[in-house]
Amino acid sequence: MTLALTSSVFTQNGAIPGRYTCQGEDISVPLAWSGVPPGTKSLVLIVDDPDAPDPRAPRMTWVHWVLYNIPPAATGLGEAIRPGELPKGTMEGLNDWKRTGYGGPCPPIGRHRYFHKLYALDAVLPAMENPTKTELEQAMKGHVLGSAELIGTYQKS
Repeated sequence: MTLALTSSVFTQNGAIPGRYTCQGEDISVPLAWSGVPPGTKSLVLIVDDPDAPDPRAPRMTWVHWVLYNIPPAATGLGEAIRPGELPKGTMEGLNDWKRTGYGGPCPPIGRHRYFHKLYALDAVLPAMENPTKTELEQAMKGHVLGSAELIGTYQKS
């Protein structure tokens, strides 16, 4: 079985509903996963937007959410999940607003793609002081057993 990542509120390459964005409640989308590989010791979730600031001339990847050391027995994250509700042991990294937690889609121009990336690791990562996506990816090197990706899109109305 292959690692798979889904959401009950949008399909692969489908539109993310407005309530999960800066124009709505700015809450996290519900996510579910299955097919965690044998030997997985922890999971990592990174949500980012490679189309910033303009999809026709992207200059950076904007990071919306960074979670690590999610226990492998977890099967998803609920809608509007708060830090105290994360699966026991889950740690947070910094998004590009320089804070932990979820930051919803808020593209300045055009329709952007939001990549929800789940990684299964053969290790529990050491506790880091609010790591960035880059620092987390560095720590994950050589430990990835599998990955899954769910892409949603959003354009301001």
